[in-house]
Amino acid sequence: MALADSARGLPNGGGVSPAAGSGAPGSGAAAAATGGWSSFPEIVELNVGGQVYVTRRCTVVSVRDSLLWRMFSQQQPSELPRDSKGRFFLDRDGFLFRYILDYLRDLQLVLPEHFPERSRLQREAEYFQLPDLARRLAQTRAAAARPAVLHRDGSICADEPPPLLGYLEAEPLEGGGGAAASAPSPTASRSPSGGPLLTPSQSLDGAGGRRSGYITIGYRGSYTIGREAQADAKFRRVARITVCGKTALAKEVFGETLNESRDPDRPPERYTARYYLKFNFLEQAFDRLSEAGFRMAACSSTGTCAFAPEQGGPADDKIWTSYTEYVFCRD
Repeated sequence: MALADSARGLPNGGGVSPAAGSGAPGSGAAAAATGGWSSFPEIVELNVGGQVYVTRRCTVVSVRDSLLWRMFSQQQPSELPRDSKGRFFLDRDGFLFRYILDYLRDLQLVLPEHFPERSRLQREAEYFQLPDLARRLAQTRAAAARPAVLHRDGSICADEPPPLLGYLEAEPLEGGGGAAASAPSPTASRSPSGGPLLTPSQSLDGAGGRRSGYITIGYRGSYTIGREAQADAKFRRVARITVCGKTALAKEVFGETLNESRDPDRPPERYTARYYLKFNFLEQAFDRLSEAGFRMAACSSTGTCAFAPEQGGPADDKIWTSYTEYVFCRD
């Protein structure tokens, strides 16, 4: 980040009297007591990694001793880096900063379901020196990683440790007794419907703990072939790989490589056609789908051809463009 080192190393308080620091966030008394605040506008514009945010000054200084509090209360506006349009610039993840700003508004942590970037958001919270937010994120990550246990009555508890060998209860063997009767067997534990109880590695969403469904991968490609220079042809130039399907499935398969900027906060059970991948290699997308248990079910492609006249020469070169979709499914 292009922030001066003085913004990080400011002592707590920075010469501000305790009375000023103990005032309510954004209060007029605190602003008057802190010399730097009066130099900032009431509404501040932030450019965070290319994403523009507009918020109130009292919001960014709502957590005392945080990095933003030091920037906007202990420094003058002229000391902070700006972009070409005069916005205050921070060289951090612009998409994750929306959750940092939400936390600063009311000091509550609210994330979408199946949020795959908790570890990265925790790193951002640590960078902005928000210890309470970092602690909450660490707790949610630990809770998400804890396996769920399905009881015989059909209830689920995620707080209990997984049972030995993945069985909750042993049933006596027919015609036996003693130690042999108390030993668990793969067919001993049953669910209320008569089937085997789910082990910690499984879920209620399908076999092996994986949801069934479809994901469609699409891309537009182009290549140019000249009449006498086929060796110089440029094949399959892929600009962007799109992802269509259920939000939860797309996030499960592609994780942090999924760009959600065109459709943020989409509920997990809703469908979207606006996601795309952060890489341009189809084979990489195929590998991820294969590792997640998907298989290709169908594909289709359309193409067009046009002539590209060269400067001072005949229009001999042909530009081929195509749009291709691959449909993957998981039972």
